[in-house]
Parts: sequence; C-alpha cells; structure tokens
Amino acid sequence: MNVTELLHDTLKRGATRFAFELLPPLKGEGMDGIFATIDRLAEFDPAYINVTFHRETVKQTVRADGMTERHVVRRRPGTVGISAAIRQRYRIETVPHLICGGLSRYDIEDALIDMDFLGLHNVLALRGDKSQNEPSFAPHPQGHAHAVDLVRQIAAMNRGEFVDGEVEICHHSKFSIGVAGYPETHAEASDAASDIGRLKEKVDAGAEYIVTQLFYDNARFFDFVRRCREAGITVPIVPGIKPIATLRHLTLLPETFGCRIPADLQREILAHRDDPSAIRRIGTEWAIAQSRELKAAGVPVLHYYPMGKADNIIEIARTVF
Repeated sequence: MNVTELLHDTLKRGATRFAFELLPPLKGEGMDGIFATIDRLAEFDPAYINVTFHRETVKQTVRADGMTERHVVRRRPGTVGISAAIRQRYRIETVPHLICGGLSRYDIEDALIDMDFLGLHNVLALRGDKSQNEPSFAPHPQGHAHAVDLVRQIAAMNRGEFVDGEVEICHHSKFSIGVAGYPETHAEASDAASDIGRLKEKVDAGAEYIVTQLFYDNARFFDFVRRCREAGITVPIVPGIKPIATLRHLTLLPETFGCRIPADLQREILAHRDDPSAIRRIGTEWAIAQSRELKAAGVPVLHYYPMGKADNIIEIARTVF
C-alpha cells in the first residue's frame, strides 16, 4: 500500500496516524544513527518515513590575492539508498524526497528508475532551496525551475513517457506523488492566492497528497485547508509539526521556514530563556496541544520533523497516540 492509499484508508477509518522525517547522515557517517532513531519511533506504528534530499552547498571565499576558494560546507548524500535500506529492514513505507536543484531531467529520470527497481514507489517532489551563494533559485540548464515540472515528469513516467519519448515495451512505474504546501504562504509567492494557485497546478499535474511546512498556529492550517478546498484541491492534506526545542529556534525557524511564532508561545519561552530544559518542555507541550487539536479534527496523518532529535517526538507520540 503506497502513501496515497494509506492516507485515503486512514481518512476512511477516521484514525489519525503517526509519521516522521529523517535527514540523511553527513558524508562519512554510517546508518547507525538513522536506525537508532527509527528503533525508538517504530513503536508508534508510523504510516511512512520521509527521507530528505540535500544538494551540495558550497561556500565561496575570496582570498586577499583575489582568488576564489570553494568549500563544501554540507553534504548529505544517500537519500535513495537510505530509503531502500529502511524499507527492507522495517517494512515501513518510505518516501524519498526528490528536488529540482542541481539535477537535469536525465538525472531525475535515472533516480526514479533506481527507486522503482528498489521497490520505492513513493516520492515527495520539491523544487528545493537555493544554494547559499545564489541570489535566487537557479535550475540545472537541463532541469526544472519549478516543482510542478518535476511532478509532470514523474506523472509522465507513470504513463510510460520518458525524457526522450515513449518506450515501446515499457514497465510502468507507479509512483505515489506528494508535494509541499505552505499554510503561511511560500516566501517567494506574491500573495496567498497565487500560492494556492501554484499548489493547484501541482495537484492538477499529478500530485496526490500535500504535506505542509511546519507551523505553530493551527488556525492557519485550518484556514489553509479551507482555501485549498475552495480552490478545488481535494487531495489529502497532512500537517507538518516541529516542536520548538531551543531559544535559537525563535529566530532560526521563522528565518528558515517562513513560519510565525505565536506571541504567547514566544513570551513563555523568553520568560525561561536561561533554562534550556524548560524551553524544550514548553515547546513539547505546545506541539502536544497542536497535535491533539489536529487529531480531533480528523487529519489523516501527523507528520513530525525531528531534525535528528527524537526525544521530544517520542514524548509527543506517547501522549497523543
């Protein structure tokens, strides 16, 4: 059962399920940390596990002699291999992310063929972030500028259409395609209405469900769902939850993800700014309250972003599920 089928089955039964997202380990590290995290979260019967995709991030430094040095500052390879290893070891549906950034249509096609061969029939299609040294997102010359084009390519492969045309005798892939949604509007969108319009384009192109960016005010999520339905978007919408865990999150998360921190949450955290354990507790309790309200509203899955730290997610899951 792929993720789309799981979501529809969950909606039919009316029982919200648990899911989470993992970062691949940094280059040179093994899988022990990934497996240790899954071992701790597996007791909550996850509907699926997402595995993120990261392009190479390069930092350029101009030396005193005018020469430019390039330094790789982050690399997290292995998304497809990690996803296959997780699925084989745990028998849990796994969703590799696939992005436009840095990849040609041929690179994307090859990755999808590898995924299909490995039994990975779910994919989250994303544009990806701009590189640190790009003023704006720059696609590969033979790639895609927008996530909708990536969705179209995946949907075309499902129909037996490849970059160079149709294959006469074809094994048809059957990818379940997910995309991202933004309850508080994508940072690059001109306005909320156009952002919903772009999301509908992705659904019309073949996306079968939506996973949202993290948010801290459920009213914004419910309003987002309402606006999606009014625009004719009928696919399942999965809320994304990330508990605040440090004082730095008050500035880092809004800067990185474009989310707004509610004033009462921010005020309570600042009142305990010198107590890291209290901040973590406050963030966990807020996420529990969010999760309970969303679960009561009948969302199909609660999708958590552990960002490599599972302790607070375990506490939330034990309380909510």
